Amino acid sequence: MMPKAFTPKVVTANDLLLGDVIYMAADGTWVRSLAQAEIISDEAEAQIRLLDAARQQDRAVGAYLADVTAGTRGPAPVHFREAFRATGPSNHAHGKQAETHDV
Repeated sequence: MMPKAFTPKVVTANDLLLGDVIYMAADGTWVRSLAQAEIISDEAEAQIRLLDAARQQDRAVGAYLADVTAGTRGPAPVHFREAFRATGPSNHAHGKQAETHDV
């Protein structure tokens, strides 16, 4: 049996102080928009970036790799959970949801 092909990923976590969903950009900084996240297409590089994220416990908690595809506006989530996380809390009419939806 052949190994499963590597699916492109982004590093995601939660902001330690605010709890917001954050993503790692190509320069190693954290951004709040999935569109600005680095798409990682190499499995070894993805593991290195995840280790980098894990060392930033003063900024980010719960870092993990999330599957994405390359969309016209940057990374696009593959799974419902990540699409939901990208829009922000469902009980707030402000923040990310207010920016993407009519409230």
